Amino acid sequence: MKHHLSHAAIVAGAALVAVIPFFASDYIVGFFFTTFIFVGMAYGWNLVSGFTAYVSFGQISFFGIGAYTLAILVSRAAWPWPVAALAGTAVAAVLAVPLGWAMLRLRGPYFALGMLGLSQVLATVASAWTSVTGGGEGIYLPPEATLRQLYFAGALLVVAGIAVTWAVDRSAFGLRLRAIGEDEVAAEAMGVDTTLAKLASFVLASTFPALAGALYAWRLSYIDPASGFPSAYEVRTILMAIFGGAGTVWGPFIGGVLFTAVGEVLWAKFSEVHLLLFGVMILAVLLFMPEGIIPLLRRRRMRRRATVAPAVRKEAA
Repeated sequence: MKHHLSHAAIVAGAALVAVIPFFASDYIVGFFFTTFIFVGMAYGWNLVSGFTAYVSFGQISFFGIGAYTLAILVSRAAWPWPVAALAGTAVAAVLAVPLGWAMLRLRGPYFALGMLGLSQVLATVASAWTSVTGGGEGIYLPPEATLRQLYFAGALLVVAGIAVTWAVDRSAFGLRLRAIGEDEVAAEAMGVDTTLAKLASFVLASTFPALAGALYAWRLSYIDPASGFPSAYEVRTILMAIFGGAGTVWGPFIGGVLFTAVGEVLWAKFSEVHLLLFGVMILAVLLFMPEGIIPLLRRRRMRRRATVAPAVRKEAA
């Protein structure tokens, strides 16, 4: 019965998402598009950090790669934006191979700092390589972005994030990643090729922020180093995944939706102090729900079952 209800809720939610752009205002459609972008990025971060515990502060690097690739291909070669967006995703995946091979040699805080440094290096390259990226002036794109098309592209990004995470979570590959997250040395001793598993996870994770960056650049009709590598977006993405539950299938989705919705409400109702209230909310989550919403709900359900089971057996006896 519970499975039927959950499936019905998913179908109803998908139907609602499908009809929103045909009836809602541009503000609402734009809000959902932004939510999709961040949720998609959260799924990318979750694939590498949620499963392997290699906390990354540089996924925004691939966001910028995807954004700049689309901007260059559209403005210089007149590529259609959907093809350019997919090309940006492919470029990010290709570059993620050597970058991941180098960065994943680091562990713990060194990996996090290394990834943070990578994003800063790429932002500097974008500023200096004026002949290709436009430098500080950036690249202007034709204002032809159709919000409805971008909305559905963002929705597909989220669907892909859920589907890929679900598949990884139920595969031997996912088990290897979790083993690395638990104890990498023990995983190696058990025969897990940790280098290959981490690299595959890193490359797969790079595609989500890359596609998000490409869609974001097309929506903005402009890209420069500041908008291509926004560090605030990185922090927001990480908080979304942690808020919902890192390493879970639905955590980035629930965390992303709730995080964005609460932020929007606070901004609308308390514009002068919304950042303060938002910060307080984040601290409360990290203090009282460090593992996120999904693990908390799972523990409560297990406790309820543990309480109910003895009573049922006693009645049966």
